Amino acid sequence: MWYILTHYWSELIQGLGYTLLSSLIALFFSTIIGTMFAIFEVLPNRAMRIIGRIYIELFRNIPLLVIAMFFYVIIPMYVAKIDGFTAGTIGLTIYTSSFIAETVRAGIQSVDGGQMEGARSNGLTYWQAMRYIVLPQAFKIVIPPLGNQFINLVKNSSVLAFVAGFDLMYQGNSIASLSLDTINSYMVVGVFYLIITLPLSYYMRHLEKRLA
Repeated sequence: MWYILTHYWSELIQGLGYTLLSSLIALFFSTIIGTMFAIFEVLPNRAMRIIGRIYIELFRNIPLLVIAMFFYVIIPMYVAKIDGFTAGTIGLTIYTSSFIAETVRAGIQSVDGGQMEGARSNGLTYWQAMRYIVLPQAFKIVIPPLGNQFINLVKNSSVLAFVAGFDLMYQGNSIASLSLDTINSYMVVGVFYLIITLPLSYYMRHLEKRLA
């Protein structure tokens, strides 16, 4: 492992950078998209509820690799050329947003219905009540499952290796083929993933206790 670290340090750091960048981008946009479709699912408008349900069920039940390959292979053929990093990050965002949507939806429905009624009776619009009253309580309720989704997102970013995204797993595959030391190459990559996910896991636990 020490040989892998010393001789391929720059490649590993580059892979770590791409993994972190992809994860942060996907985390930001998947949270926004997921929250939007979660709200769609609880709207009084039946058409919007159907749209939200279709989005969630569609992308939650398609393998992440299939979604990433769609953007890596099909989109460049018929729409516009995008690189592997972009294709993988878009796939990761869409896939994760479907799970976040379902989690946030459950949180919204866990909030007492009287909260919305009270906010509306005090002059707030539906969207103002959702933004200032319901969503803050919903996010507080779903912090543990959301934390798990964020950690899964980082691990799922390894899908970039299949679309030439230059992430940690991609670099691990390259190092393993160059050094012919498969076991230690992937052990080093695993340690790098732990460096990312363990602090995130402990932070989510701390946040959960603080908001309890």
